[in-house]
Amino acid sequence: MADNCSSVEIVEGCRLPVLRKNQEHEDEWPLAEILSLKEVSGRKLFYVHYIDFNKRLDEWVTADRLDMKKLQFPKKEAKTPTKNGLSGSRPSSPEREVPVRKTLDLNLQSATAPSRGKTLPTPKRKEVVPLVTPVPPATPVPALPSSTETSQAAVFPVVREPPTFKAREDLEPLPTVTTNGTARRLIPPQPGRKRKANCGGSDEMIKVLQYNKPQSAGVFLPPPEDSQDSSDGIPTAPRMTGSLVSDRSHDDIVTRMKNIECIELGRHRLKPWYFSPYPQELTTLPILYLCEFCLKYLKSLKCLQRHLTKCNLRHPPGNEIYRKGTISFFEIDGRKNKNYSQNLCLLAKCFLDHKTLYYDTDPFLFYVMTEYDSKGFHIVGYFSKEKESTEDYNVACILTLPPYQRRGYGKLLIEFSYELSKVEGKTGTPEKPLSDLGLLSYRSYWSQTILEILMDLKPDNGERPQITINEISEITSVKKEDVISTLQYLNLINYYKGQYILTLSEEIVDGHEKAMQKRHLRIDPKCLHFTPKDWSKRGKW
Repeated sequence: MADNCSSVEIVEGCRLPVLRKNQEHEDEWPLAEILSLKEVSGRKLFYVHYIDFNKRLDEWVTADRLDMKKLQFPKKEAKTPTKNGLSGSRPSSPEREVPVRKTLDLNLQSATAPSRGKTLPTPKRKEVVPLVTPVPPATPVPALPSSTETSQAAVFPVVREPPTFKAREDLEPLPTVTTNGTARRLIPPQPGRKRKANCGGSDEMIKVLQYNKPQSAGVFLPPPEDSQDSSDGIPTAPRMTGSLVSDRSHDDIVTRMKNIECIELGRHRLKPWYFSPYPQELTTLPILYLCEFCLKYLKSLKCLQRHLTKCNLRHPPGNEIYRKGTISFFEIDGRKNKNYSQNLCLLAKCFLDHKTLYYDTDPFLFYVMTEYDSKGFHIVGYFSKEKESTEDYNVACILTLPPYQRRGYGKLLIEFSYELSKVEGKTGTPEKPLSDLGLLSYRSYWSQTILEILMDLKPDNGERPQITINEISEITSVKKEDVISTLQYLNLINYYKGQYILTLSEEIVDGHEKAMQKRHLRIDPKCLHFTPKDWSKRGKW
């Protein structure tokens, strides 16, 4: 496909289809942007970002994987000025296609919109689009009845009547972080029914029902399009004030590219997904070596072996606050263990693209999960949190290292963060925006935790069980907004005959039971030895 590579010069910012294998190992030609070029042993290599794909799939490709027939050049314009007066290095958006042959595929014209992280040209000024699209808002729940309108909540027996409506087909998990909203059809309100437009108090009783299929009486209000917060205090847009949210103000072509080829950490070799600001002289090495106990980075295997003879650590520094079986958690103060915390942030940045890197780790606590064997405590993952959070955040960054992913450790980290919130007597929520994998993990955890509570409800004096949103939040320490968005995502909460009901279908119950059978790793609160500190007293920092 690269026959015209010699006649047409490819520059940074060009777009064209690039050959890659999909998950089924089939060939596909997604549109990609050229971010950089280099020549190795007389062979040209191109660093490409696949448009509308996650950046962790970016890679160096050879010229034979490029479809030169559909090459698009970037628009020629003045480069973006930066704060130091130098022109920016980010290429502009493509505008036209190169007339390489007469028979061009004009269907790609619609695919020339700039990708995320591009500078959009305008006549007078330029607007920078963040690499991570802000998470859309959760749909606010309709008005809950006031205390005077509260009726007795009930659990109806399973109905065996044939359903008179179609089952939902839109409950598939959403694949990217840009879809934090609820993906379901909106059922129009029934004519003649009066209901409040604003959400009432979430401490009102809600009926819990069980049916074979979801009922057709659910009514949902669409979210406000332009408002930042709804009238009931439920945010309709993600808060971007979190301590580790990256504003992308310093993003350029360098930080858009992976700079570390491979990392050796203990018995694992990891291929980084994203840029991490390790020292420049280490980025040219084929392998970067890390001590798996203190996370110090070294340039060669010999240096690592010499370091291991001096390093006395066999576990993360700090206090071990949890141990059950081979799983342990260590609490690390970012002020007392600054070097370790900074090295941990550098490692985590290789796999987290949506967070900025903080060298000032003093305001943070790091909770590192390890797996124990005869050689020591090996890092599996971690999460960090602010010592003082005005936004009720109980997680700033959270990461399970790639060798341990898809084994239940992610949910274990999330569960542990909420166990700490329970001890602190608070409700918590993770910093937004979440990554695509983080969003899936949190949605799964919230769903399983809330369904576990609903299915354990017992009738009281022969009456059907009842529960409030606030009670669910207090039991789980999950913030009220996250409880409501999860109920809506699962399509459980409905407005039926003048009151709110939670509908549990057999499909949801069966799916929950199967998921819980696979969830073997759980946090045992009895094994947690944790005393929260009052960080408002600055002397304790």
